[in-house]
Amino acid sequence: MTTKARINKFRIRRSAAPRPEGAAAEAAAPSAAETDDGFGSAPFPGAAAAERVNTQPPVAGPAASGDSDDGSAAAEIDAIRREGLTGRQLRMARRLAQRHGLAPTSDYDAVRLLRKRGIDPFDRAHMLELVGGEPPAESGADNLPATSPGGQAGLPSTDLADPDAEAREIMRIQRDLARRRRKRSLMLFARLLAFVFLPTFVAGFYYYRVATPMYATHSEFIIQQADAQAMGAAAGLFSGTSLATSQDSIAVQGYLQSRDAMLRLDRDLGFKRHFSDPRIDPLQRLPANATNEQAYKLYRRVVKVSYDPTEGVVKLEVIAADPETSVAFAKALISYAEEQVDSLTQRLREDQMRGARESFEDAERKMMAAQRRVVELQEQLGVVSADAEVSALMSQISAREVELQNEKLKLAQYLDNPRPNQTRVAVTQRNIERLERVIAELRAQLTQNSASGGSLARISGELVTAQADLQTRQSLMAQALQLLESARIEANRQVRYLSLGVQPVAPDEATYPRAFENTVLAFLIFGGIYLMVSITASILREQVSA
Repeated sequence: MTTKARINKFRIRRSAAPRPEGAAAEAAAPSAAETDDGFGSAPFPGAAAAERVNTQPPVAGPAASGDSDDGSAAAEIDAIRREGLTGRQLRMARRLAQRHGLAPTSDYDAVRLLRKRGIDPFDRAHMLELVGGEPPAESGADNLPATSPGGQAGLPSTDLADPDAEAREIMRIQRDLARRRRKRSLMLFARLLAFVFLPTFVAGFYYYRVATPMYATHSEFIIQQADAQAMGAAAGLFSGTSLATSQDSIAVQGYLQSRDAMLRLDRDLGFKRHFSDPRIDPLQRLPANATNEQAYKLYRRVVKVSYDPTEGVVKLEVIAADPETSVAFAKALISYAEEQVDSLTQRLREDQMRGARESFEDAERKMMAAQRRVVELQEQLGVVSADAEVSALMSQISAREVELQNEKLKLAQYLDNPRPNQTRVAVTQRNIERLERVIAELRAQLTQNSASGGSLARISGELVTAQADLQTRQSLMAQALQLLESARIEANRQVRYLSLGVQPVAPDEATYPRAFENTVLAFLIFGGIYLMVSITASILREQVSA
């Protein structure tokens, strides 16, 4: 990359229009100068000083005397006027003539005197001399404005740089920039090589050449809930949904990923022994005397259990160094999951059944006690049924009262005869007395205690109470039996079943390592780490430098 030097252009295009001669030309010169000035209404720097110099008397010198003697001065001035010089060029020529110690009578005369000296008034170098700098050594101090040495101390230098030196300096700067860019590019490539490409190469070499092939066995299963055997319409509204087994699935997932499952798998199939095989590469192999924590870390990597809550499917992936061992591990873990599913609701079912069974057994005991009480009362009192005994007594009392009424009627009939038969009257009176005594005895059996153990009213009350208690206990036992049956149905509904959707099948090709994917992932990880570190370092460097 090269940069071109930019230099301001000071040459102004000359007008080709012819100039008038004589006094008219001199009168027209100021207007032309005003037209082509380029500074607007502002005066050209040094113009006032030039006017002051024009008012001073001319200094006699070799050049002036030579011009006064020369008769062709007017013809040269006319020729210069015809050149079509601008007012700016004429003023610059007069200033340049004053710097060289000349005393021109007009701007055209200044051009003529400078040319006689061999100085091109319109040369670029001479134009730049007018910007600043010291006057020539041969110039007279009387023809210049008063200046002080300290007046130009703050002005820029008027020395023009050598174009070749400037080009060489530009080339040097460009070469320095190119060298710095190459150095930065090399440093960037070195950092990328050290922190990104080399670690990625090491990771790829490990995945392609060193890593032991691992075989993964996939299986899927779901946990189902048993349907209720008999449910009413109202009970169906509160039945479990398809998500009712989500907690059981999550619990089974947690158990399969627990240390308990790892220890059980190690006891049954030798998990530690399998992954301590020397044929496995050092990064995946367990130490010879590995602790349970080390084995559990490896177990979490090789046994992957996931649960999909939308479908209720538990996915199991088991990784091992050979396909047969992988299938054996998967089947063992599935059996552990089945046992865990059975044990999840075992306590709930046992609690439900135990409560209902205890309630039924208590109701049955109390009902049997009430039954024995009734039988004991019947045996003690000699009464099978108090109602029957009361009914029998009341029927006997009714019959005797009827006979008593009949006997009383016969006695009244006999007494109505003026000369009754005394024998019949006496017999009838004795019958009446006997019937009244029998009726009184029968009525006494209802309320008075008898030799057998009490009155019939008391016996009837005890029997009624015992029979009512027996009926209550029978109804409670029936309700307890119904509750026991409902608990049995609910316990059956709480049973969970593990159903395999995908059976574990031994793979015929290694599943891991995925060399290409893992290498690309390592490259992205190392590149991201390097990018973050470099951005952080750049920000810190900028903050410190600021």
